Amino acid sequence: MSAEETRPATGTEPITIFYNPSCSKSREALELIDAQGTEYQVVEYLKAPPDRATLDRIVGKYQGPLVDLIRTDDAAFRDLDIDPATLTTPDSVVEVLIGHPEVMQRPILVRGDSVVIARPAERVAQLLVD
Repeated sequence: MSAEETRPATGTEPITIFYNPSCSKSREALELIDAQGTEYQVVEYLKAPPDRATLDRIVGKYQGPLVDLIRTDDAAFRDLDIDPATLTTPDSVVEVLIGHPEVMQRPILVRGDSVVIARPAERVAQLLVD
């Protein structure tokens, strides 16, 4: 699979999945989307990191605590020596993700105005309802 790949299928709006093939939750989420026949685009964010505009859209649409979009329990994040409590604004989260895409939470799914972190993978269902 290439860094970005679209699979046509039925559905209203495609789902974009920010995906890491090494991550079991990413693979599970993709399997659930594929099984539903929903159109989707895979973005392997480590090979094709999202640009600032894309991250601004994701952060702007996410309805939970913004720090959730960052893997704060990951060793790569701890090495940055950033206090997670300071990651409360859209700009602070985007700045971390621009400089360190490897700490982006995964998988992140975007469909229309909805953003879901598919951990557990069953959260994919939130985007499959048309």
